[in-house]
Amino acid sequence: MKKVNFKRRREKKTDYKLRLGLLKSGKKRIVVRKTNRYLIVQAVASENAKDRILVGLTSKELLKFGWTGNGSLKSIPAGYLTGLLTAKKLREKKIDDEFILDIGMAIHKKGGRIYAVAKGLVDGGVKINVAEEVFPSQERINGEHLKIDKSVINKIMEKLK
Repeated sequence: MKKVNFKRRREKKTDYKLRLGLLKSGKKRIVVRKTNRYLIVQAVASENAKDRILVGLTSKELLKFGWTGNGSLKSIPAGYLTGLLTAKKLREKKIDDEFILDIGMAIHKKGGRIYAVAKGLVDGGVKINVAEEVFPSQERINGEHLKIDKSVINKIMEKLK
């Protein structure tokens, strides 16, 4: 009889071996997911394999702060600002634990959007164990490669810090 993988594994949604390791650590997680339009960031606490979301938001919330950014809410600057906004919300709720970065089945790409979110979280004061060399360069965070108005990014950074 042939063994059939779990449905979420077949659909490339869940890596059960990785998830089990994250749950065994006992630490809270920062879950970062990338959709076709947005970046989703959640701070999650797991208790008895049940996830409880402490803080959750999408990059769509940047529109409230005046984000224009060529309309893209999933770019590297938008990811960085989403990370900063998540860090601010964690500070407001007085959550200052150490977190593990959970990127799920996303591709580990040095300097990518997911690591831009992680850089925003670290700059916002969240304790995450991430190597510095995977973060995007400051030029990419400032949007110099996208022809984005830097004054908009700087204005939002000031509001969030």
